[in-house]
Amino acid sequence: MTTRLLDGKALAQTMQAELAQQVATFREQTGVQPGLAAVLVGDNHPGRLYVRNKLKACSSVGIASTVYERGDACSQAELLDLLATLNADPAVHGILVQLPLPRHLDEAAITDAVHPLKDVDGFSTISLGLLTAGRPRFLACTPYGVVKILERHGIATAGRHVVIVGRSNIVGKPLALMLGAKGHDATVTLCHSRTRNLAELTRAADIVVMAIGQADFLKADMVRAGQVIIDVGINRRADQSWTGDVAFAEVAPIVEAITPVPGGVGPMTITMLLYNTLQAARLQTAQARTK
Repeated sequence: MTTRLLDGKALAQTMQAELAQQVATFREQTGVQPGLAAVLVGDNHPGRLYVRNKLKACSSVGIASTVYERGDACSQAELLDLLATLNADPAVHGILVQLPLPRHLDEAAITDAVHPLKDVDGFSTISLGLLTAGRPRFLACTPYGVVKILERHGIATAGRHVVIVGRSNIVGKPLALMLGAKGHDATVTLCHSRTRNLAELTRAADIVVMAIGQADFLKADMVRAGQVIIDVGINRRADQSWTGDVAFAEVAPIVEAITPVPGGVGPMTITMLLYNTLQAARLQTAQARTK
């Protein structure tokens, strides 16, 4: 059996081409260009690379974007003031605060300070609460990307057992809610580093999503034939090469389908940020025209 590679990079290119058409149509109909503001705090080299890739993708689909950089000494009050300014700016439809923030800043308070209609990362308490209630507005970008990888590759989730390893508010928890919701109809088991008999659970799953943040964690003895493996992890090895949470060389020959790292979930995270920004522009434009 040949293992199917779930190419997130190729899918992202296809979806971004579709999105560029949607943005062009929206601009023709409304005269409004969707706008994204990226906030980068501190000397965060990986964060700077991520932001650069996000802004490049914005440009490719016709979304205006600006980065606001603040140094390591940026105070909580200063950052909240910046967010208040961006919240009030009608040209800014989406705001992303690149995480992690310097340790002296309250990440939860900063995330919740983004206006709910501009929370295109989907990280705020309101966004997560709406998802929990079954009335989502903006879906967190990485789990949203995972869902699209499954959908666009024709991988059914209804009635299937999905095991998610990692319980963060950014990936694991929202993804469990998305896949367990009506329309996706999966049976979801949410695991973590202290789950007992973890290997038994991963082997029993139809779909395994790894988001634990530990390099090469999922080994050959934790999987079986016929499974779909989604690797959300991105980790640096000692030799500076990248790897995911899955020991790819061991696992890929066994399973039915797998995402690579890099080139799997990462490009789709950026793509779904663009989708959310367009949706935010639509919502805000409609709201402004009813006033």
